[in-house]
Amino acid sequence: MPSSIISSKLILVAGATGYIGGRLVPRLLEKKYRVRCLARHPDHLKGRLWAGKTEIVRGDVYKNENLSAALSGVEVAYYLIHSMADVADFERHEEVSARNFAAAAVLAGVKRIVYLGGLGLDGLTLSKHLASRQRVGRILANSGLSVTEFRAAIIVGSGSISFEIIRYLVERLPFIPCFRHLKTTRCQPVAVRDVLSYLINCLDKPETAGRRIEIGGSGIYTYLELLELFAGARGLKRWFPDFGRLMDIMPSGLPAVWSAMIGLLTPIPRIFAKPLLESLEYDVICANSDALALFPEIKPLDYQTAVKYALMRISENSVETTWAMSVIPEQTRPYAFIDREGLIAEERTLVVNASATKIFETFSGIGGARGWFYLNWLWTLRALLDRAAGGIGMRRGRRHPDIIAQGEPLDFWRVERVMEGRLILLRAEMKLPGKGWLEFEVVPRVNGSSVLRQTAYFEPRGFMGNIYWYGIYPIHKIIFAGLIEEIKTRSENCE
Repeated sequence: MPSSIISSKLILVAGATGYIGGRLVPRLLEKKYRVRCLARHPDHLKGRLWAGKTEIVRGDVYKNENLSAALSGVEVAYYLIHSMADVADFERHEEVSARNFAAAAVLAGVKRIVYLGGLGLDGLTLSKHLASRQRVGRILANSGLSVTEFRAAIIVGSGSISFEIIRYLVERLPFIPCFRHLKTTRCQPVAVRDVLSYLINCLDKPETAGRRIEIGGSGIYTYLELLELFAGARGLKRWFPDFGRLMDIMPSGLPAVWSAMIGLLTPIPRIFAKPLLESLEYDVICANSDALALFPEIKPLDYQTAVKYALMRISENSVETTWAMSVIPEQTRPYAFIDREGLIAEERTLVVNASATKIFETFSGIGGARGWFYLNWLWTLRALLDRAAGGIGMRRGRRHPDIIAQGEPLDFWRVERVMEGRLILLRAEMKLPGKGWLEFEVVPRVNGSSVLRQTAYFEPRGFMGNIYWYGIYPIHKIIFAGLIEEIKTRSENCE
């Protein structure tokens, strides 16, 4: 299709702040579509690199707010909204939201809706989560609109909630109790890159309009096999003891217990975990091969390959694409401990009465002869311990006392990213049971002051990685609290 025709088509993405929506938008832009984003909190999109290339409209599908403006002139709308993390009665919220959106789309003359739902055999009594996903699809289709509904099981990619549960359980626990549904229930996980390909390619395939298309990867597995394969991909030895009937009653009889355990052992909230655990009882596999026939150009990945790509993304790009793209809002929290998407983060924020330029000059001059500003003797001790263990210590120093460049070493860090006047990201090169980063970012305010954010990230490797982080966290807490205060003091005194 000629690019001039493609670029004239206006696409709405409802749910652009979500996992799939946030990845779909830049790919639509690459295809030269005009994109409009509907979001309850537009500020959450301002830090995305593609935000300036889109039109962002504030609106709320559940409250039926501003939907007519969002849908005006839209030819195709992606409906990628979920309410599972918002409220306990997510089923009612999803039903109301879908009805509001469908009615507004009909009035606006939208030609087509593309929706991503969940797999599950029709006619069966499904879990609340799966039933709600399918109910939303029916509501959209019953409105009279042309709807392309994709149904998927676990989406394999860094940040996907189902995938992250598997990731955290395997990496944090030396053994995982095995119950019947883990061994018998089958699923057909699909790589996130394949999901995005289906969502985008359907726009050029009129034969997919009005169709319900089940999508999955090239293999079918039990959940136990997913856990075992992930452990193998990470090089971790894990034990899956079978406790017999004692464990068999718990997934269906006491899902709240398991969701509470996941809430304690992982950063996945209980409100997410409970409906997902209830779905373990049901097979989620493709009942037909329609997707392969309609999309012969897409060759779905198997689970092992999808995991490899997901882990590669985490190790190479997660901090930059998942964390560092966000913008500090005006109403900031002074402290936050975040544990999600494979990374642990200790984030601190201060308002500094100095220009962003001065603050950037201050934190970009850290290390080398100046030292690390606060409790420098502890940094020196850490370097000596690293050197004794065969690491690099602080013997590399820094190339220039004031100028910092991407890619160069800085003591026992590597400068991974520099945004001049705004941000530096350092990657730890000392010996660690995982990977670590330290980020400094400054955002100017309209009154002449600035917001300074300092974040320490750690990606633990296995159980010992988590023991390491939480074991030394009390020391880190003292060091990082003092460090940001010292950057604030030095910046204000030099202004």
